[in-house]
Amino acid sequence: MANIITDITRPTDEELALARSVTPATIHEAQDRIGALDPSIKPIKHGLTVCGPAFTVQCTPGDNIMLIAAIGTAKPGDVLVVSAGGLRVQGGFGEVLATACASRGIAGLIIDAGVRDGAAIRKMGFPVFSTGLAMHGTVKETVGFINHPIVVGGIAINPGDIVSGDDDGVVHLKRADITRVCTAGRAREEKEDGIMQSLRDGGDILEISGMRQRLIDKGCTWDKS
Repeated sequence: MANIITDITRPTDEELALARSVTPATIHEAQDRIGALDPSIKPIKHGLTVCGPAFTVQCTPGDNIMLIAAIGTAKPGDVLVVSAGGLRVQGGFGEVLATACASRGIAGLIIDAGVRDGAAIRKMGFPVFSTGLAMHGTVKETVGFINHPIVVGGIAINPGDIVSGDDDGVVHLKRADITRVCTAGRAREEKEDGIMQSLRDGGDILEISGMRQRLIDKGCTWDKS
C-alpha cells in the first residue's frame, strides 16, 4: 500500500555543516570508496552543488505524482532523492516544479531519470542532478512511497541520510557515519593541501606521495639515463 511518512530524523545543524565542509569526492574516499551514485547522475549545469538530508521518493517510471506530493511535504533544506526507475527518456520535473521547490526552500533534486526545461532551470540556479534532459512528459496516476528506503544510482538510501553532489557527481553518506567520515575527510583534505603546497614549491611527486618506493616494492625498475 502506498504510504507517505512526513516525520523523519534529520542530521543536526552541526552534522550538516560538517558534511558541507568536505567535497563529495572526499566523502567517497573517506568512507572507503563507497556511496558514489552512478556517474550518469550529474548536475544539469556546471558549478551546481547540493548537500542535505535525503527526502526519499519512489515513483513509478513515467509518473510523477509522488514527486509532486514530496514537493508539498518536504521541509526547507531537504534534498529530494527520487527513484524513478532509471527512465532516462522521461522529463517528469521541469520549470514549474523547480519553482515550487525553490519557493519552499527545498535544497535540490537528485533523480535517476531525465528532467526538462533545462534552460529555465539553469537560469534559476536550482540544483538538479539527473541523467540528462528529456522532453517526454509524465502521467499522474500511480501512487507510491515517500520517506521509505530506496535505491538510486545503484545505492541504497534511507530518509535523513546525507546526499552531497557537485560536478563530480553525487555521494551518499549514512546519517550515523557523518561525524566519523567527515572528520577523516577534513584531515585528508588538509594533508592534500600540504602535498599541493610542496609540489608548488618544486617537490617531486614520486617522493612526496611515497609512490617511488611503492613502485620499487612492486618490482618496477628505471632505466638509467
